[in-house]
Amino acid sequence: MTDEKLRLTESDVEIPGAVFAENRDRYIENFLKITHNTGRLMLFAGDQKIEHLNKDFYGEGIASDDNEPEHMFRIASQSRIGCFATQLGLISKFAASYPALPYLVKLNSKTNLVKTAQKDPLSPTLATVADVADFRESSGLNILGIGYTIYLGSEFEDIMLAEAARAVFEAHQEGLVSVLWIYPRGQAVSDEKDVHLIAGAAGVAACLGADFTKVNPPKKDGAANPALLKEATMAAGKTRLVCAGGSADDPKVFFERLHNQIHIGGASGNATGRNIHQKPLAEAVRMCNAISAITLDNDSVSEAIKIYRG
Repeated sequence: MTDEKLRLTESDVEIPGAVFAENRDRYIENFLKITHNTGRLMLFAGDQKIEHLNKDFYGEGIASDDNEPEHMFRIASQSRIGCFATQLGLISKFAASYPALPYLVKLNSKTNLVKTAQKDPLSPTLATVADVADFRESSGLNILGIGYTIYLGSEFEDIMLAEAARAVFEAHQEGLVSVLWIYPRGQAVSDEKDVHLIAGAAGVAACLGADFTKVNPPKKDGAANPALLKEATMAAGKTRLVCAGGSADDPKVFFERLHNQIHIGGASGNATGRNIHQKPLAEAVRMCNAISAITLDNDSVSEAIKIYRG
């Protein structure tokens, strides 16, 4: 154990001003659920079926069962996570078999086929907050929040900024937690992981009122350093910042990076996909639980490794 156990109560939750009076208790409940009463987020990212097509689900070094979408639902159902983030259509197909899962609906997505050299990125809305709210009521599912991706620096950033601002506002009205994926990307961006640019992205998330923002870890001279993240976590203000997990890495290296992002960089959790779902089910579940131990329990890297190794 590195620090005291984290524990938030209902009175600790800051309620955005946009939340309707009748949904204040729902927002508090959703925030505490999605963070396990810690204020930190363990987001299991499952939106890559569109984002990366099948590249990250089939091939050398990837578990064969990862090619099947239900693999992610099986992992999420057997693990300790804050939420499983994926598109509304995938949830509607599989959620009947996994009704207890905590879900976050990703409102927009795009594939990676069109490269920046051909066209700056634009990720249009696939579902609205109203769609999510209606689906939540009709299905009775445990839908806690929404997510949206913005590509800052794209010539289409104005479209995504406007859609994201509206999504955050409407999500709060419905008592839902909001998470913004924000990546500087486009022909105007020379270094997507520039320290000041990542901090700028975090500041944009704050201006849009997001509860959490997911960014890539910044690098300086091509090298990552958790201390570099501090500028971004400060720029985010009351918006809590989490880092993308990135491509699959050695578990010990991953745990050390996550621990340092939280305890040196000031991050409030993680958003992890490939480092979890590319593994066979039992190993993926252990990976999830090890990540949650660091994120939600303040456990050490050595304790996380013990959980991962079973």
